[in-house]
Amino acid sequence: METASFTGFVKVIIYIILFYYIAKFVMRLLLPFLLKKAVQKAAENMQNQAAQRNYQQQVNNQPNQGANPRSSKKVGEYVDFEEIE
Repeated sequence: METASFTGFVKVIIYIILFYYIAKFVMRLLLPFLLKKAVQKAAENMQNQAAQRNYQQQVNNQPNQGANPRSSKKVGEYVDFEEIE
């Protein structure tokens, strides 16, 4: 069975530190590109959805359902019931 040595421990610590700084450097280069791509894709999806909604409204020839005012007709009469003993 092998035992851990101090030099092996130091090598692992150095590898971890190197990996951290290399990953940090690569992310600084790639992250702006990836974020820009994600924002463009989200904007494109929103435009497609808006165009699809407008097309559906034109086809149905009806305004948006949320724009219809509620009818304020009073139906019936309020009756107050009292308990009889």
